[in-house]
Amino acid sequence: MIQIYHLEMGGVWYATAIGDGKVFVTAFSATERGVLQELLESLPYNIPFQMAEKSSPLSAELLKTLKAIFDGKEVSVRFEVAMDHLPSYTRRVLKCTFMIPVGYLTTYGAIAKAVGGSPRAVGNAMAYNPFPLLIPCHRVVRADFSVGGYGAGEKIKLELLQREDRGYEEDRRVKINSETLLLFPIKRLWKD
Repeated sequence: MIQIYHLEMGGVWYATAIGDGKVFVTAFSATERGVLQELLESLPYNIPFQMAEKSSPLSAELLKTLKAIFDGKEVSVRFEVAMDHLPSYTRRVLKCTFMIPVGYLTTYGAIAKAVGGSPRAVGNAMAYNPFPLLIPCHRVVRADFSVGGYGAGEKIKLELLQREDRGYEEDRRVKINSETLLLFPIKRLWKD
């Protein structure tokens, strides 16, 4: 049974769905209705769920972590996410996206190069990311370094990236299996 928890912190609603010690969905929104709608749209269809009456230690820690990520803080993410119900390509894209650290971003094309497929296929997989903030799809932009789409809106995506900008200067590379994912400092968005 999946337990749904939600909480308002600092004017933003955060929600999560947890079952068997795994995170099935995370969500955030300006409204309680919005966060619950977002969460319910991402739940797996074949697993029963219920609203939890009180928070568990895992849900409390996860909700605080989501807020910290939203606030642009560096956090160590040590939660097990349930991805078995997702298509294998989506899992590859999300696992790659998880490797993007605070202060950096990458492009849809760079992820496609690392996991296969096309930039459009990567974008489509990310459109169904059931773990926003936890798996930082907001750190993925278009090849021309324009912000690109985001479920919560481009304005929110840009605000998240502004809070995460650490002023890094150098590009980085991260090994993803036998491929390399190219990372760029967030400040690249503000150039041009």
